[in-house]
Amino acid sequence: MNVIMEIIQGLGGILLSLINVYIWVIIATALMSFINPDPYNPVVQFLYRITNPAYSYVRRYIRTDFGGLDLAPLIIIIGLQAIVVVFSSLLYSLH
Repeated sequence: MNVIMEIIQGLGGILLSLINVYIWVIIATALMSFINPDPYNPVVQFLYRITNPAYSYVRRYIRTDFGGLDLAPLIIIIGLQAIVVVFSSLLYSLH
């Protein structure tokens, strides 16, 4: 039983790390929108490709454009941080 808990905690730690990496990707993409990078750059295309599905999902349900400023990245980051807090407390309670 102890081995199963260790495996679950390890997988949970990996999931939390992936969520944190995705948060940093969203921050980088949001900052790039201020400098208007080359849209043909492969790194820019990759970042837009992995963040646009989340942006479009949030924009479908919530109005995010306020005065020309898109708040979709902020809403996603707040939601992901809430998930991190809840999930890490669940993992800690397994210990």
